[in-house]
Amino acid sequence: MTNIRFKTTILLVMILCISAFVSGCTDSSTSQSITNQEESTTSTDTVTITDAMGREVEIPDTIENVICSGAGSLRLLTYLESEDKIIAVDSIEARENLYDARPYALANPQFATDYTVFGEFRGNDDPEKILALEPQPDVILKTYSASGYDPVELQEKTGIPVVVVNYGNMVDSREDMYQALRIYGEVMDKEERAEEVIEFFDETIADINERTSDVSDDEKTSCYVGGIARAGPHGLQSTEPTYPPFFFTNALNVAYDDMDLSTAEVAKEKIIEWDPEILFVDLSTMQSEDENSAVYQLQNDDSYQQLQAVSSGNVYGMLPYNWYTQNFGSVLADSYYAGKLLYPENFEDVDIEDKTAEIYTFLVCDGDEELGEEVADKMINAFGTPAFTRLDV
Repeated sequence: MTNIRFKTTILLVMILCISAFVSGCTDSSTSQSITNQEESTTSTDTVTITDAMGREVEIPDTIENVICSGAGSLRLLTYLESEDKIIAVDSIEARENLYDARPYALANPQFATDYTVFGEFRGNDDPEKILALEPQPDVILKTYSASGYDPVELQEKTGIPVVVVNYGNMVDSREDMYQALRIYGEVMDKEERAEEVIEFFDETIADINERTSDVSDDEKTSCYVGGIARAGPHGLQSTEPTYPPFFFTNALNVAYDDMDLSTAEVAKEKIIEWDPEILFVDLSTMQSEDENSAVYQLQNDDSYQQLQAVSSGNVYGMLPYNWYTQNFGSVLADSYYAGKLLYPENFEDVDIEDKTAEIYTFLVCDGDEELGEEVADKMINAFGTPAFTRLDV
């Protein structure tokens, strides 16, 4: 009897030990499950971005895949050194061009060869093509919301957050431009780089301005720029009253009009009346190769041949900067070249090819100096007739 009780006691102890062990395993498994759930929740955390339209857009906390819609959108992303995050491109990036004056694209030839096209250029997106992308973009970064596919409708149709920015410019909408960089920086976790880019623009513009700010109008050389691109090439009458390279160098621009901040078509008679001492030509005009080209007009129009700039050989080629909207780095390079011609003594320390390479190295080449020099060379020689040289007219 005693032996039976002893065996029973032993059996009960064993049962209790086994139960405790199983319970411990269950608790451990449950604890691990909770931990995994917490990690899963953490990985799908979101943040809210306020875009340029004032919309509060909820996006993933960590962005791995993006697409850039609209003119200049991929350029801004490249400025932030985040171009490796794209998974598709719009049609202009994949197009074969005889001429190309987009430094960000020249620095990244893979844009044209390695990516699926998700829609047409200028923001004309294709929701079906976007939904077919694998992997799916975490966010769509969009410029110029008034043109192309409506961003609100695009977000509704795809279920993908769409963040809109105003692209801005370097004269009267620089704050929009800086806000665009900051919004993209916030989305891509590149706030520090965004501030570095903004500081680069501010310091470069200040350097150009300070070299010329104390020069009186009486000491200045009158100038004019023609052939400014507007959704394609144009002739000599196409100008810009607040042409940034003239604006930053405080130049005596004969076409200046502070009430007209856009590209303008001026009368031929006005150019003859103004008779500037130096003529600059945006080399995008060379795409025409006929009577619509500013160079052809200067060479063959008897009236233009009488201009003092033509008769004295003071006609010079400039980098195009309106190419899938404004290329801000090219604006800065053109500004230094304008400064060298209009104020030679004030810019005698500037080597224009080195300065151009330096600008592109910082903005679109991730600090790769060799690549920056290559991009500068391609830009300068993109149109047969080199930029930053005297034109034979």
